Amino acid sequence: MVDAWQPAVDAAEAAADGGGSTEEVLAAAARAARAGAESTVPLVATKGRASYLGERSAGHQDPGATSTAILLEAARDAATGTGASE
Repeated sequence: MVDAWQPAVDAAEAAADGGGSTEEVLAAAARAARAGAESTVPLVATKGRASYLGERSAGHQDPGATSTAILLEAARDAATGTGASE
């Protein structure tokens, strides 16, 4: 989950520091979280349930990072009044 949360926090802080609106801050966080989640695909899990799979975990997106991205996308959509993801 840190793979999604850390870039989301960094992006949100940068957007807020740049004077971004709430919607812009949430959009930046959602984009960064999605990119972070997607970056987990080639990784071999060493923590959590996926670690039991060892090398077989590579090639699969981390579910915790993915759920983080979905959560932030939902927050963005609620703030902007949209129902569609970017």
